[in-house]
Amino acid sequence: MKLTEIRLLSSNEVKTKLADARQELMNLRFQLVTGQLTDTSRLKKTRRQIALFETILRERELGLQQEGEK
Repeated sequence: MKLTEIRLLSSNEVKTKLADARQELMNLRFQLVTGQLTDTSRLKKTRRQIALFETILRERELGLQQEGEK
């Protein structure tokens, strides 16, 4: 998902997607340890996706506005 798409989601939807991404990261880590993971770049992508979700939620918590909004 892109940043603009995530910003359009409600906070509850972002939290749900965050939980799903964390679950996926855990599964990827298990696959890595057991030798079943072939595409290790998915780990990095999933970590970045989690960081993006957390950033959006934190911005909303602080009440920060997007650039261009006043």
